[in-house]
Amino acid sequence: MNGKPVPKPSFPKPSFPAKMDLSVGKPTKHTLNPILKSSASLTLSTSVSAAAKPISKLPVSLQGYGLDADAARARLVSKLAAQGIEDNRVLSAMRSVLRHKFVDTALSNQAYEDTSLPIGWGQTISKPNVVARMIELLFEGKTDPLGRVLEIGTGCGYQAAVLSLIAQEVYSIERVAGLYEKARENFRPFRIKNTHLLFGDGMLGFPKGAPYIGIIAAAGGDAIPQAWLDQLAVGGRIVAPVTNSIQGAPSEQSLVVIDKTVTGLKRTVLELVQFVPLKSGVT
Repeated sequence: MNGKPVPKPSFPKPSFPAKMDLSVGKPTKHTLNPILKSSASLTLSTSVSAAAKPISKLPVSLQGYGLDADAARARLVSKLAAQGIEDNRVLSAMRSVLRHKFVDTALSNQAYEDTSLPIGWGQTISKPNVVARMIELLFEGKTDPLGRVLEIGTGCGYQAAVLSLIAQEVYSIERVAGLYEKARENFRPFRIKNTHLLFGDGMLGFPKGAPYIGIIAAAGGDAIPQAWLDQLAVGGRIVAPVTNSIQGAPSEQSLVVIDKTVTGLKRTVLELVQFVPLKSGVT
């Protein structure tokens, strides 16, 4: 489903730390827009997330508003566990985030099915199984605290919300202005204190927040950008789709894991996946 083109908005810059507006490339400090200062706003800070807490202790704003939605999320998590997702941090986060708040109202009855859904501008929200699988890979073998994570491709903001319950701090970059605004709007009903939504070119990463213990991408290119490798901490991991370019053969994408060690980079190619193409610039 394609959304209507939108004019590029004037984006507020978060107050801490000094952030770079990636559309102009200058780090500046900024006071939050008054509309974001209410109790339902997206607050930006370096507070540790509630990742390690049991579901009953998670922020009230991230818990269910009704028994139907709550039961639907419980069924979804049971399905994810049956499909092989084992990390309790991931399952708890998937159980807690209200996926139906990140899709159009007309599609909310499909929010807890294991399927991708259109979110406008030619993009989709990934299947819950894919989100859980990639996040589980990102944090595989790591214990709390889980440090700082960079997400490439915010989309509607759902995966960033899940990450916020596992990582200490999340930076999420979106290159499509309309989707950036959509994600900000979706975040407003929640008190997510450790997530920074940014508008800019994801292929450049976000140097001001580096180094990252993890980088996760929701779009696939021919190779992992050098900027991501440079911004990854030693001991960190990248999980991203990468296009298999073989002359004369149809293009396919594989899920690729890059581990950065003191001796270099280790690349592991996993299952075939299907994501939108990774593009440079902003729109």
